[in-house]
Amino acid sequence: MFGVRHVVLVIGALFFSHIHLKGQDHPYVHPNERVSLDTNSTGAKVKPKSLQDFLRSGNFFGHARWYSMVTNNASNYSDYFANAIGVGIGYETGVYRNFQLGISGYAIYDVYSSDLTKIDQLSNQPNRYEVGLFDVLNPGNHDDLDRLEDLYIKYSLPSKSWMIKAGKQHIRTPFLNPQDGRMRPTLVQGVLAEKKLGKNGLLQLGAIDRISPRSTVRWFSVGHSVGLYGVGVNPDGSRSQYAGNLPHSSVLYAGYSVRTNRGNLMLWSQTVYNMFQTYLTQWDGKIGSKNRAWIYGIQGIHQHSLGNGGNVEINQAYFQPQNRSFVFGVRLGKQINQNQRITLNGTRITGHGRYLMPREWGRDPFYTFMPRERNEGYGDVWAMNVLYSYGFTEMPLKIDVGIGRYKLPNIYNFELNKYGFPAYYQANLDVRYSMEDFFKGLEIQFLIVLKQAIEQQGYLPKFEINKVNLTHYNLILNYHF
Repeated sequence: MFGVRHVVLVIGALFFSHIHLKGQDHPYVHPNERVSLDTNSTGAKVKPKSLQDFLRSGNFFGHARWYSMVTNNASNYSDYFANAIGVGIGYETGVYRNFQLGISGYAIYDVYSSDLTKIDQLSNQPNRYEVGLFDVLNPGNHDDLDRLEDLYIKYSLPSKSWMIKAGKQHIRTPFLNPQDGRMRPTLVQGVLAEKKLGKNGLLQLGAIDRISPRSTVRWFSVGHSVGLYGVGVNPDGSRSQYAGNLPHSSVLYAGYSVRTNRGNLMLWSQTVYNMFQTYLTQWDGKIGSKNRAWIYGIQGIHQHSLGNGGNVEINQAYFQPQNRSFVFGVRLGKQINQNQRITLNGTRITGHGRYLMPREWGRDPFYTFMPRERNEGYGDVWAMNVLYSYGFTEMPLKIDVGIGRYKLPNIYNFELNKYGFPAYYQANLDVRYSMEDFFKGLEIQFLIVLKQAIEQQGYLPKFEINKVNLTHYNLILNYHF
């Protein structure tokens, strides 16, 4: 079968056969590789005289990544470590009659890791974090970890500010995003479009029919992509059974954003056919000069069910027909100077119902989000954190520090606590160093996460391991070329 390894080899052969394609300046941008649909539209826009000219005017880009991860759980539980290396290469053609084609693939290898198929004897729970570097659906898979990532056609009309991209591709929206916390991001298959409205407005539209979640190597229908990471429990406490029992479905979204002198407004609507509807409104403003401004933000999210929530059998439905969720977020902070920023953030998920969004699709859009944990699946949540960022002027070094308190419902309140997660404190330290000159494109990142339960008594082992009372370490090297 013609797989991703063959794609990588073919592209590499073209590259090393002296086709003389221009190298692409493709530096690493966290948290995703492609913020906008047209980020990689750097191919020549002159009319090619032949197919050879058309191909030679394109751009190669590549990404190599080393990831070391260690989780130190509380005493008596299993600890885990993993080391993964990956490399991928892609190609996007130049522009011919406003059309471009793109293709990319990626392969991952397990260098040296714990036995990630091992079940902890005390809690009877599997590994949670490290297995995500490889394939969560096959923890014993160490070498067949390749994926065709991009395969698209793009049509651009610069004069009318339109761009349409169809096929397999990267994405970043509030609810579907790369969630750059493992080796490779979440990808989608569909038709995505952007149109600039005026000088500062942007309209985004999308129709998606297949998804390849982070930590997997396959493509799934929209319905079958839900539940791959775990399903939690139904509101009555029984185990949810929606994994594999949801319709193929589709995701439709429409978003509008506009930038003004006072801040940014975003309006978003996402429909998952016959499952649920989500709306988001967000305003991020500033008062004062650019480098010494006061920062503030307001966010609101509402969800309700559509149809039967995914299945006529209620224990196999993803979004219970009676479920409603309301989320409110606030942010207040200060841009201390060009290199320092501090914000106080809060999120309230009301007790009306669970906030639900498939974890396979992306990270939370909340102001209080901190890497390695989410508040998806819960209702009646009070979350607060302080985030501080400092960038050094004399060297390309940046430090981010976060401290948060996340008050979740009781673990036995099944109606509002889907995953049996205790209330917790979390502290993160994220250090990044971006190389320059000859090693431009190389970034070194160190992330340490500490999580402690707010209440230290009364938990069965399955509610503690890989959730609270742990320290989690990450060392990541990224090289984009």
